[in-house]
Amino acid sequence: MAQSKTLELDVQTPPKSKMTWEEFLAWVDEDAHVEWVNGEIIMTRPSGIRHQDIKLFLVTLLRQYVRAKKLGVVLDAPFLMRMALKPSGREPDILFVQEKHRKRLHETYLDGPADLVVEVVSPESIARDRGDKFVEYEQAKVKEYWLIDPVRTRAEFYVLDRKGQYRSVEPDAHGKYYSHVVRGFWIQVNWLWQDPLPLEEIVLKQIRRPK
Repeated sequence: MAQSKTLELDVQTPPKSKMTWEEFLAWVDEDAHVEWVNGEIIMTRPSGIRHQDIKLFLVTLLRQYVRAKKLGVVLDAPFLMRMALKPSGREPDILFVQEKHRKRLHETYLDGPADLVVEVVSPESIARDRGDKFVEYEQAKVKEYWLIDPVRTRAEFYVLDRKGQYRSVEPDAHGKYYSHVVRGFWIQVNWLWQDPLPLEEIVLKQIRRPK
């Protein structure tokens, strides 16, 4: 039993020196919440209940919708997205990869940008999600970026413009936000702040309903 505990500590303790991407992949446990940025390891804290609820709500909606429409792949953390410019290996809460970009997917990471990234903001991640990750996702050309902040009940949506810069896109007059990369998918932003959250099967019927 003591040997098992020692091994667990070794896996979870970040190394003191920088690592290459290949060394990082060999070191990291597939269930660990950890990111790789310019050779350095960033450990992230476990998420809270509200964060988990909203993430799983959105994952369920997106995954079922995307699978039914055969639009691509939806994955959630822990799963790494490798970007070359920083370089970095980030772990978005949710990512969507269009069918035409499926070749970017490897067994344990996405090699290149997702088409959509969703981050559910927590007190621990707010500076990272709005700062470093925002810049990295923009530079890597992640086409669409959602920032969901349950503490402030605020949702922000960004889409790359022709200059390769994020521009903010507001929900419509009825509070609906229509995705620019997941064809036909939309959410009512107020759904995210309900407690308890709406039932996914009821919400999906509304999303799939013809306009």
